[in-house]
Parts: sequence; structure tokens; C-alpha cells
Amino acid sequence: MAVRSVKTETARPLLALEQLHAQLQAVGEERYHHKHPFHLLMHEGKLTGGQLQAWALNRYYYQSIIPIKDSIILSRGPDSVFRRAWRKRVVDHDGDATSEGGIKRWIKLAEATGLDPGQVLAGQGILPATRFAVNEYLNIVRSRSLLEAVASSLTELFSTRLITLRVEKLRQHYRWLSGGLDYFEARLYQAPEDSQFALNYVYDHAKTRAEQELAIQALRDKCDILWAQLDALYFAYVEPGWPPPGAFRIEGR
Repeated sequence: MAVRSVKTETARPLLALEQLHAQLQAVGEERYHHKHPFHLLMHEGKLTGGQLQAWALNRYYYQSIIPIKDSIILSRGPDSVFRRAWRKRVVDHDGDATSEGGIKRWIKLAEATGLDPGQVLAGQGILPATRFAVNEYLNIVRSRSLLEAVASSLTELFSTRLITLRVEKLRQHYRWLSGGLDYFEARLYQAPEDSQFALNYVYDHAKTRAEQELAIQALRDKCDILWAQLDALYFAYVEPGWPPPGAFRIEGR
């Protein structure tokens, strides 16, 4: 039976691009963090200023490792075409002589919530669970195949819709943040371009159905990492509201 099962698996046909795209989209619909209770509270205008500060601070740790993650993938790039395309991601977040970059934009958002930029840059008060989850993302792109590393970035397939909603709701419910939303506005045009390149790369380089399944699983794992970050925020700052020792404390609590 085991041998027959293996033969059946290896005989499974490759997914066409449209089918692969559909399966990746299904992962996002099931697992992307747009459905997390913390984000739902945000979009309903039910987060306090302190909870928004906790979110901006902890999310900064994730933002800060994105160019590191992309530099790891870039260093594994097999050809100049890939490296040129992927290098853009590093610049998008780190900035260059003509652009301040996503990390600096996120600092502006954190400052708009009332946080001290120096505290954010130093990572003071970040939840341990945030660090564990984000560091696992670095482990994925270091230790798995380049195909899986690229596929893990495909949450960008879903991010544009969430960012559009988030900007609308932040402006509606938290007007004092309006001056700090440049990060999201830039991602509205960066993410679609990046996701199209990554999707095409995965389709072109997954030569077997098994490799396609590895790519889909890498995306699931990335979604789980994003979800885990919000789990930590919800537990520490919403319900039951137990931040661990050394973590950011909301004033008045």
C-alpha cells in the first residue's frame, strides 16, 4: 500500500498557473490575518490608543527584518535577473538616496501613535512571542529551498486588499494617525508588482507537483507566523491582557 501511495503522489499532474494561483488564494482566504480578532477590532475602531501603540511597536520588529529576509533570499539568487528583481524589495524597505523606505515610514506611524521613535528603533518592550514568530520567518528563508523562501513572500497576494481596508478604517476611526499612513500607501503599488514576480517564479521553478505543494505549505507557514504575532498582541493587550515581564505596558494599566 505504501508503494502504491507514493506512485500515486508522484503521478499527480502539475497545477496550471491559474490552478496554482487559486490554491494560493485559498490559503490566504483561510489563514491570512485579515480575519484575526485583533485586526477586526482595529477595523471596527475598538482598539485603544495604547493597544495601537503595542501593535505599532511589535509590528516594527517584523518590518525591521523584512530587508534582512529579502537580503538572504537575494544572496541565494541564482542569476542576475532574479537578483535585480529581488533587490528592489530591499530598497523598498531600507530606502536609498531618493526614497526614505518602508522602515522609516513605519517609524513615522509608530510616532503618530505617541511612541518614542528611539524606543521603537531599540525594540524596547517587544513581546517575546513576536520575536520568536518573526525569527522563525528568517529560519524559513535560510533553511528551506529558494523556491519555498520565495513562496513564503506570497502573502503579498492578499495584502493589497487588507491594506486598502486598513487605511480606510484607520482614517475613519483613528484620525490622529492620518499623518503616519505613508507606509501603507506605498505598499499599495509595491506589493502587487512584487507578488506577480514571486508567483511567476514559483510557477516556473516548481517542476513537480510535490514542489508546488512545498510552495503552498511555505505560504501556509508564513500566514501562521503573521497570525501568531497577532495572537501574542491579543493575549497581552486585549484579553486577558497579560503582557509578560519586560514587555511594553499601556499607560493606566
